[in-house]
Amino acid sequence: MATEEQIPFTAHLEELRQRLIVCFVAVGIGFVVSYGFKEKLFQILTRPLISVMNTQDNLIFTGLPEAFFTYLKVAFLAGLMLAAPVIIYQFWMFVAPGLYDKEKRHMIPIVLLSSVFFLGGALFGYFIVFPLGFKFFLGFATDTIRPLPSMKEYLAFSAKLLLAFGLVFELPLVITFLAKLGIVSVDFLKKNRKYALLLFFVFAAILTPPDVVTQILMALPLMILYEISIIGARIFGKKKSLEKTAPDTS
Repeated sequence: MATEEQIPFTAHLEELRQRLIVCFVAVGIGFVVSYGFKEKLFQILTRPLISVMNTQDNLIFTGLPEAFFTYLKVAFLAGLMLAAPVIIYQFWMFVAPGLYDKEKRHMIPIVLLSSVFFLGGALFGYFIVFPLGFKFFLGFATDTIRPLPSMKEYLAFSAKLLLAFGLVFELPLVITFLAKLGIVSVDFLKKNRKYALLLFFVFAAILTPPDVVTQILMALPLMILYEISIIGARIFGKKKSLEKTAPDTS
């Protein structure tokens, strides 16, 4: 370990409090910055839906304060995205004291990759999943049935999916890190592949709306990410030490 002396539990709580404060401040700064562009941000967020809607259709708000609170939530979501690198950094730094010195050297690359994977997952949801999912949902419209999505409902739906895809794309990094620590192995990952696939569909069913399309659109990337995790574990995982004994010449 980095330190021989055992750190008191109260010290861990104090460190956790300090790191949470830093995270809250980062989100707050991101929120203030994003609020100045709230209309533009919401326009960007709704672009995948608007692109598949009929030209005469628009989003609506059904309560007087709905638009105001929706813009607040959009600014908060954007602030959370901006603060994601800080939050990820604080998380890994909180974990770092429990690691060996040689393992701590990997923390900066892990923080950078975590931010890239999170952003990549959110972009995957925005550019790939959103257009396909919205096109499927709007396909139920008929001459007598017209979709009227509200601002609040759309934001809740899209924010949940963006955060969910951002988190699930951390899978290869987390598993590779566990393999680096020797907690999991390539053989273990291969042996439990079928159970992992089952968990992916259960996980997708929990995080996504109750429809098959979005569940599959989340479960399939998870399956691919799991295979990438196995490759990462094979390359960066802790190697088994092979003890070579010299032949007895006596």
